[in-house]
Amino acid sequence: MAAERLQKLMSQAGIASRRESEKIIRAGQVTVNGKIAKIGDKADPETDNIEINGRSLPHPAASPHIYIALNKPKGVISSTEDELNQGRKTVRDLINIPGHLYPVGRLDKQSEGLMLMTNDGKLAHQLTHPRYQHEKTYHIEIEGQIPPESLDRWRTGVMLDGKLTAPAKITLLKTHPAYTKLQIIMREGRKRQIRRIAADLGHPVRKLVRIRIASLQLGDLKPGKWRHLTTNEITALQKGRKQKATGRKKHKQTN
Repeated sequence: MAAERLQKLMSQAGIASRRESEKIIRAGQVTVNGKIAKIGDKADPETDNIEINGRSLPHPAASPHIYIALNKPKGVISSTEDELNQGRKTVRDLINIPGHLYPVGRLDKQSEGLMLMTNDGKLAHQLTHPRYQHEKTYHIEIEGQIPPESLDRWRTGVMLDGKLTAPAKITLLKTHPAYTKLQIIMREGRKRQIRRIAADLGHPVRKLVRIRIASLQLGDLKPGKWRHLTTNEITALQKGRKQKATGRKKHKQTN
């Protein structure tokens, strides 16, 4: 087979997402034919000896794809290991099955809700890369009663780090003198974006729960629990991925 970038091969083999694989490469933990690899290096798993921390890269065909929906509870980090060695519980700790699994996207430690765990690197990449613009839905509770004009600002875009955020669909779910509940649907996912916008508008987040990733729903899955995706759910995610890719190609051809 043709040579591919190492982070892509690692993702396809279920080692980690492409972004996490890049971190592993930068840390000097990957070698190709005995030489320490660097970002941008390519290799052919059929002819090259690729090792991560001294262990050979498994062939994708030897790693059947696993798809798991997890309801991440508050206080758990969205990583496969605690990089700071502080004894923090990770999402991988909650899933007691063997094999490589990594989260598709992230939720901060204080947030809760749906996470997709998989070793399908191709699906993970296309669900998280900004250009595919898959929707995610959140239910949040913020402090106080947010005025309509602030919601309108949020819907149309707010400046974060010198760049306007993408438009968001926001529905008012409940108002109370002490708090407001909102549903937010967005296609963008900057670091702690919802929390930062809410704080900038003067209404810090009290609770944040993700209930949907693309076509996948959290449903009645309890915090800390997980389940395998059904065949229909996997097919829907894969179909959505292909439709996004096809739509982009058609768009390029007609412009």
